[in-house]
Amino acid sequence: MAGTKNNPVTARRGPSLNLILTAVVVVVAAAVIGGVLLANRSSGTGGTAQDERLVPPGAHTLSSVEGGKVTLVEFLDYQCPACAAYYANITKKLEQDYQGRITIVTRNYPLQMHPLAQPAAKAAEAAARQGKYKEMYHALYDGYQSWAVDGRDTSDDTAAATAKFEEYAKGIGLDLEKFRADVSSAEVKGVIDRDTADGQALGVDSTPTFFLNGKRFEPTGGTYPDVDRELRAAIDAALAG
Repeated sequence: MAGTKNNPVTARRGPSLNLILTAVVVVVAAAVIGGVLLANRSSGTGGTAQDERLVPPGAHTLSSVEGGKVTLVEFLDYQCPACAAYYANITKKLEQDYQGRITIVTRNYPLQMHPLAQPAAKAAEAAARQGKYKEMYHALYDGYQSWAVDGRDTSDDTAAATAKFEEYAKGIGLDLEKFRADVSSAEVKGVIDRDTADGQALGVDSTPTFFLNGKRFEPTGGTYPDVDRELRAAIDAALAG
């Protein structure tokens, strides 16, 4: 077969339009991918900013599954009546039923309208510094009526609440002197301030507020059993997905 003679016009012509467009697409794609990688590196964990606001390093867990498919995050206020009611009717049993199957994260979001919410959060964080966060979390909610309310009103008796928190601390085996020092420490206050700032950045404006796999959980039910069914259905769907 005879060889094909080069067309002198084609030989002198520069790169084709298709070739140029392909090169442009490749360059743009590389720039976009590079930007994503840079953003991920700057976050420190490779996650998004929202991921880190929801579950920062050192966040407290009631249940933890390494590499699990489902993470439930709750922003809570220990003196909030709704949070206490959710605990009694929904989250305490949910924690038991899904233990080891999903990751459950709790974050502080003390509201200014609740005068003992900040001291209670400090008690929980101080217990965490001795490895007993979960125990204090349960003590605070299980004993809610004994420190958070005064009759039918929200209590503002800091001294009585402090005595009750120290009683819980002794009951769960904490070093009481260290507990007292940690309650007053800048480190504990810093954790609570970080949680509150993260919640504000995520649009949290009331408690409890839940996020399931990064998406805000907005129940439609009018009763606690209704909300419980909705939340469990959402968790089960995420586990099956």
